[in-house]
Amino acid sequence: MSIWTGGGFGAASACVLAPNPSIMTLDGTNTWILRPTTEGPAYVVDPGPLDEGHLAAVAEAAGAVRGVLLTHGHADHSDGARAFAERVGCGVRALDPQHRLGSEGLSEGDVLELGGWEIRVVATPGHTSDSLSFLLPAERAVLTGDTVLGRGTTVVAHPDGQLGAYLDSLDRLHALAAEHTAETIWPGHGPVIDDALATLDYYIAHRHERLDQVREALRELAPGSPSYDDLVARDALARAVVEKVYVDVDPVLWGAAELSVRAQLAYLTRLVESSSAPREGKSP
Repeated sequence: MSIWTGGGFGAASACVLAPNPSIMTLDGTNTWILRPTTEGPAYVVDPGPLDEGHLAAVAEAAGAVRGVLLTHGHADHSDGARAFAERVGCGVRALDPQHRLGSEGLSEGDVLELGGWEIRVVATPGHTSDSLSFLLPAERAVLTGDTVLGRGTTVVAHPDGQLGAYLDSLDRLHALAAEHTAETIWPGHGPVIDDALATLDYYIAHRHERLDQVREALRELAPGSPSYDDLVARDALARAVVEKVYVDVDPVLWGAAELSVRAQLAYLTRLVESSSAPREGKSP
């Protein structure tokens, strides 16, 4: 496995790797400097942790900064955003108002222009409720934050993480890849992905495979016909499912896997509820 250190990408964009590696953040948080030319201003995506050395390195690499954009509000992406924006004299734009600096937010369909270049905002909730991706049509690239990682798969952590929303977001990104609007992925952690379509095929298949494994585990661990609401409430059951389904995952990550299992159970609950709800015009 090659070591990921960031670097230059596209016409004049760059990734500055934050010094916060961990089992959850991989090599560290990717702070992206987006610009069409080296002479013009830039947008900075996810300044990362509140680390003075990292923020100084980003400021030096970026030059003039038009604004800071956040893919989502997790601390490893957003904690340094306000300090960085104040350093370079700009605002912070995010979907969640609590992470903004200034009056401007971000939402689905927004288009930011930069020297004749477009950055299109794509809502991709699921990993978190406020997750956004940024499409760069000129580069045929999409910045995915933690929705798609450069290595491995991401955590959909119950209760803020919603598996149904996440699957819909993967489908949205897959459609962009299938139509060649986004051929590469610039992720929030790990290396750039050159084949977006193949990776999204894998992500979607992996999620459905995990769901099938969870269903199978429940047949053994919770026989009979308990309601999924009851299953979600059983703390010990979620860990038991992890121990059966996530045997291929380092046990250090089982705490995060348990949050994903809770999201899976909540998703299955909604499937059961929707399938049992009376149809319009039909008697219950």
